[in-house]
Amino acid sequence: MDKLNLGKHISGKFNEELDTVMNKVLAMGGLVEKQLTDSLAAIENSDQELAARVLDSDNKINLLEVEIDEACTRIIAKRQPTASDLRLILAILKAISDLERIGDEAERIAHVAMESFSKDQEHLLVSLENLGQAVLGMLRQVLDAFARMDQEAAYTVHQQDASADRQYEALTRQLMTYMMEDPRSIPKIMDVMWSARSLERIGDRCQNIAEYIIYFVRGKDVRHVSPESMENTVKGR
Repeated sequence: MDKLNLGKHISGKFNEELDTVMNKVLAMGGLVEKQLTDSLAAIENSDQELAARVLDSDNKINLLEVEIDEACTRIIAKRQPTASDLRLILAILKAISDLERIGDEAERIAHVAMESFSKDQEHLLVSLENLGQAVLGMLRQVLDAFARMDQEAAYTVHQQDASADRQYEALTRQLMTYMMEDPRSIPKIMDVMWSARSLERIGDRCQNIAEYIIYFVRGKDVRHVSPESMENTVKGR
């Protein structure tokens, strides 16, 4: 845990427990990132086999969430952490909940990749690519920020969510236009629209994780605050 600048405790066992939990969080994040990467690749390449592997991998993420949750509960009960240690554990508990939900959204995208799209309908899937890559970038950056507890990097990710929301809204309008032009394509368009919605939610989850990082570093809950207040908190004003 030295890289987080938490310092060393009198109990070496406490340090080991924190290290183990943090490593499991990062492992969980890596699995979730791969799940989203693969689900986007499955859609882009119409790869139903890859989509099936995404669906099969969800159980690993769920098991890690339970393991981390139980480990954090034991630390709180045995060590009674205070100050930054307690904030770290709370940030971890909240982050793994969001990571598990990101995995669920990636799974929904993989379900769409399992569907068959005709040549005339493939352009609908291409429309997801830009949004998908933007959100995947947010996930990678926020996981890196969490590993280092870098509030500046977390703040950057937090700001990116507005752009992802605009892309989602533009994509939704585009899909609505397609539905009006060709009512027969509505079922397939709805599949794509739900995938877009999943990506938008993943962006929101990344924003949440960014807020937990800032909470750990600054000791202030920045949820639901104005952009100005958040910036002041990060800058230490």
